[in-house]
Amino acid sequence: MLRNLICLLALVTSIILPSVSHAADWWQEDWKFRKQISVDTTPKGGNITEPVGRAPLLVRLHTGNFSFEGAADNGSDLRFVAADGKTVLNHQIETFNPALGIATIWVDVPQIKPGVRQDIWMYYGNKSAPAIANSQGVFDPGYALVYHFGEAADVAPRDATAFANHAQKAAGAVVDGVIGRALQLAGQPLLLPASPSLAIPAGGELTFSAWLRPAQLNGKQLVFARRDGVNAVLIGIDQGVPFVEVNGQRSGQAQPLTAGTWQHLAVTAHGQQVLLFVNGRQVASLAASMPAIASAAAIGGDVPGTTAALAGFSGVIDEVRVSKVARTAALLQADARAQGSESLLVQYGADEEQSGFGFAGLSFLIKAVPFDAWIVLGVLAFMMVQTWMIMIAKFRNTRKILVANEAFREAFARVGTRLEVLADDKRAAAALHESVLWRVYLVAINELRVRRQQGADISSISAVTIEAIRVSMDSVRTREMLKLGAQLGNLSNAIAGGPYIGLLGTVLGIMVVFLGTAMAGDVNINAIAPGMAAALMATAAGLFVAIPALFGYNRIIGRNKEIGADMRVFVDEFVARLAEVHGDSRGMPGTVHSEESVPHADMAAAVSFSTSA
Repeated sequence: MLRNLICLLALVTSIILPSVSHAADWWQEDWKFRKQISVDTTPKGGNITEPVGRAPLLVRLHTGNFSFEGAADNGSDLRFVAADGKTVLNHQIETFNPALGIATIWVDVPQIKPGVRQDIWMYYGNKSAPAIANSQGVFDPGYALVYHFGEAADVAPRDATAFANHAQKAAGAVVDGVIGRALQLAGQPLLLPASPSLAIPAGGELTFSAWLRPAQLNGKQLVFARRDGVNAVLIGIDQGVPFVEVNGQRSGQAQPLTAGTWQHLAVTAHGQQVLLFVNGRQVASLAASMPAIASAAAIGGDVPGTTAALAGFSGVIDEVRVSKVARTAALLQADARAQGSESLLVQYGADEEQSGFGFAGLSFLIKAVPFDAWIVLGVLAFMMVQTWMIMIAKFRNTRKILVANEAFREAFARVGTRLEVLADDKRAAAALHESVLWRVYLVAINELRVRRQQGADISSISAVTIEAIRVSMDSVRTREMLKLGAQLGNLSNAIAGGPYIGLLGTVLGIMVVFLGTAMAGDVNINAIAPGMAAALMATAAGLFVAIPALFGYNRIIGRNKEIGADMRVFVDEFVARLAEVHGDSRGMPGTVHSEESVPHADMAAAVSFSTSA
């Protein structure tokens, strides 16, 4: 029950007080807002089981997860800070359009670990801050070419890396892509320069990746081509089936792509192995090494001047990347799962103000709460703390008693006719001191020993003496029950009074709202609604105090009844054993008494009755 109450408290607290932050962990005071961004590689998120390492991570903002109101119009005040609150991460803004409510930003994450949830923070709200976005710092030196296709239709695509491998001329039309803008091709290739950074040495490494949306799957279409004399590296689709071909050797069969759907295609080459990936999953391989190629390359078609050139790609292509190193399967998997239209790898938390509360929801209401309602909320907060302290203390105490009572019952079951043996066992006293049965037991044993010290013969105890011992045990039982029931009245007050106190705060708040509306002469719903909603917070707080107190009270009462029943059963059991071991058979019901066997008090009464007769 305690666990359930703690879960309830955590749930409601997360609703009432979201996104609490402290000035101590705020990066810089000049930035008014920040947003939590989580990289989730657990099974509930991206489900990545191998280390990804350093990666350019796509942050996709829209009106569903970001308001755009606090940021500069061009995003120049955006800053991305690691979880340590100190390290500023490089970023590149591909698009930032507050009017349309969309933004795509690339952030250089130094280390993405498997099976964990990592947080980074996006700070904004400092419109005087200079723009520091730098694409060359986002992509590590292993990237030789990165095309986002964010340029105008008549502008050649620009390389986002430091190598400046810009396309030779524009080709195709610019359309909406899976990430911002994309390039629509209809067989006409996009030509790349023959630069040293794009050259492939013999046996060297290579990674090519791109997002594809084929318009149709007929024939053989080239997506990427490198030719240098007799050496050739070709990547494409044949009747919809993706392939990679090195000097005439082609990879094995794979599942065909789907026309009209975005899919992530990637190829890596390392040593004697060339691997083909679709949507981050390996689908084919080829046992071959890269030939030496230093000539120009083509995207979406074959290299010009090639005899019997193959057909170009028909469809839309986006986010083309060429690396001079073999990227890991985990990185390609992360790219596919972070850049798609529905990403579970990158998740977005609440926006926070520097004051410490998320401004997208309840903080707006909190600001509208009037002073008199704050007094009521303060009283309810005190009641909540008091009731939870009582419930936690009671739960712990009753649990210890129930466990100790069980241990005592097991020990007493082995006593048999030696009723006093437990009282002389120091280990038992240390182990059973939390048990209320132990304290009831000690009182009975003390009654026997007091009578023995006073010279009474306890080997044969009368029914009156047994009843006296029972009374002593019952008195201890009563006192223990009073201890168990202590402070439960406070819980009753919280259950009965919490909602009424909250209702009082709501009524006062509504009165203030209507009074202010009447004085201002403004009946606009936008003027009334915030105050009404804020006033209702008092009622919600009252219920939050009462409901857990009700559940806790019922549970505590149930445990108290269980402990009380244990004590009643033990008293009866002990008295029965006492009568069995030390009872005077002449005082038992159904026994015929002689005059000598009558107890002293009864004897005196008999003598008195005889004299008067």
